[in-house]
This record gives sequence, C-alpha cells and structure tokens, in this order.
Amino acid sequence: MIQGIIVAVVFAAALFYLGRKAYASLFVKKGCGGNCKCGVDFSNIDPTKPVH
Repeated sequence: MIQGIIVAVVFAAALFYLGRKAYASLFVKKGCGGNCKCGVDFSNIDPTKPVH
C-alpha cells in the first residue's frame, strides 16, 4: 500500500519535471536557446552578411 503511494508520487514528480522541461524547450526561447551560458558574444556579427 505505502509502496504504491510512493511509486505514484515519484511518477507524478517525474511527469511534472518532464512537462516543465518540454514546455521550456518548446515555448521559452530567449538569447541563444535559453540558459546555456555559453559566453559567446554575437553583438558584432552582421546579420545581413550571407553565410557561405
């Protein structure tokens, strides 16, 4: 009985965690894809220059 409740709580927590990760990857786009902390400065790149 108690084991079933613990399994259900852990399963619900995992679903909540995965739901938050999926939401963040699909709908929250800022900077270069989110909270990557890559440290790359794109401020001096000319967006009109074609990429070859």
